[in-house]
Amino acid sequence: MKKQFNRMKQLANQTVGRWVAEKTEVLSDDLIQIEKRLETVRSVLHNTNKKLVSCLQGQLGTDTDKRHKKLPLTTLSQAMQDGSGQIGEDSPIGKMMDVCGDALGKVATELMGYEVQIEKDILDPLNQLTEVEIPNILKQRKQLAKLVLDYDSAKTRWYQATKSNNQAVVAKADSLKDEMDEALNKVEICKDQLSADLYSFYSKEGEYARYYVTLLEAQAVYHRKSLEALEAAIPTIKRQQDSCTEKPAFGTALEEHLKRSNREIALPMEACVMMLLETGMKEEGLFRIAAGASKLKKLKAALDCSTSQLEEFYSDPHAVAGALKSYLRELPEPLMTFSLYDEWIQASNVSDPDKRLQALWVTCDHLPKAHKANLRYLVKFLAKLAQDSDVNKMTPSNIAIVLGPNLLWAKTEGTLAEMAAATSVHVVAIIEPIIQHADWFFPEEVDFNVSGMFAMPSHPPTPELESHMDRRRPGSLVGQVSVSPQPQPQPASHPLVPSQDTEQAGVAGPSRVSPLCSGSGVSFCLWQQHLSLSISVSALAVFLSRGLFHCLMVCGLPS
Repeated sequence: MKKQFNRMKQLANQTVGRWVAEKTEVLSDDLIQIEKRLETVRSVLHNTNKKLVSCLQGQLGTDTDKRHKKLPLTTLSQAMQDGSGQIGEDSPIGKMMDVCGDALGKVATELMGYEVQIEKDILDPLNQLTEVEIPNILKQRKQLAKLVLDYDSAKTRWYQATKSNNQAVVAKADSLKDEMDEALNKVEICKDQLSADLYSFYSKEGEYARYYVTLLEAQAVYHRKSLEALEAAIPTIKRQQDSCTEKPAFGTALEEHLKRSNREIALPMEACVMMLLETGMKEEGLFRIAAGASKLKKLKAALDCSTSQLEEFYSDPHAVAGALKSYLRELPEPLMTFSLYDEWIQASNVSDPDKRLQALWVTCDHLPKAHKANLRYLVKFLAKLAQDSDVNKMTPSNIAIVLGPNLLWAKTEGTLAEMAAATSVHVVAIIEPIIQHADWFFPEEVDFNVSGMFAMPSHPPTPELESHMDRRRPGSLVGQVSVSPQPQPQPASHPLVPSQDTEQAGVAGPSRVSPLCSGSGVSFCLWQQHLSLSISVSALAVFLSRGLFHCLMVCGLPS
């Protein structure tokens, strides 16, 4: 009690007394700086440890198995694998969930190992430093401060005793001197211990900093192993995804759809053609009149899931035609391809009609195999549709106007006005003659029910428009109606077909000259006027079909 009183008295004299008592400084400037750094480091490490603990997903100090089971990633993995079992591996979702669940389970195992290492190699040592070692040093510093007060108090009392005239007080000077020496000895011992601890802490700062290197290394190992587990699973998932045949057909590249479904003709195209052959060939305004949005959406969804149960749509040919147009337009690359766009346009710009057909034929022959097969299938159907134009009002010109922009477009299109001026006229001029002369461009017969999935039309098929022709290269129907026979100059024949001059010279070969050469001069002029008029009307109509799509579909164009 007396010692406490003396400490308080000495402290008061050092601060607010009438005279300022002497205050002994026992620590060097270096040790004082280390002491200040010590307190800052303790505060920072304590705060960092709390944030690091909050980043961990497992519960600290628990059993390894228990911690692993309670990780959110583990519960997600287990839920996926359980869900896969419930759905079944015959479902694409079930397969994906099983593979993903297994991969995430491996990541969860790596996460558990990472967190255990963090707790053992980082959190525990840093916690020992901030909660035990540094507090012990600070405790020694407080103890030293008390001993210094005891020493200063004893020194003050001894000094006063030696200056006093009171003999009784002077007699106590020796005992006060002994008390002062003892207090000084305690101060020196405590100071030495504190100095050693402070210097030790300062020298070990590099070791303490190593804990954060270990943190990053542990994170790198965890993420690397997690990445390996995920990368090992990704090829399996992709293979299963590629083998999945349930992927939507609309908006999917033609080659990808054909490869995935193991088909020659795209399912939406074959399905729509077969339905239209059954019920839509006599329908007026086919491809021009818009269908109901809900019906069209339902049909597209049904085709996306590759179903062949489409009986309910046979009664709505306009919805079927709309679905076919949508499929063609939603292809990432048009059926007639981006790469051949310039070649198609150049072919349509050839002034000589016969040479124009030859150029179109050559460009058509450059199409990739899948695109050419599907274009042949579609053109053969459209030519069959045009045979009933007296009833359905869909002449080759009208078909080209409403379908042409869905078969060929530029990769980068400008405004609607630019598109109509630079592209649409050419597209119509390309599509119309191909439909008119389908049997010349594609002489092979086409089995519309190529997959055998659909029922053939119940009514007998209409004879081919040009079946009576002697397999000669194409000619306009207008050009075949002669007014008066006139001598006709020989235009260039097909590049792969012998010309008439060659045949007359005795070279063996079938007669395949263009019918454009076999008509009268008047009929040839009529054909040119017909094509010119079709192109001029097509410009405006295609502009409307691409810019004001719904208006065109509702109002239509005269045949």
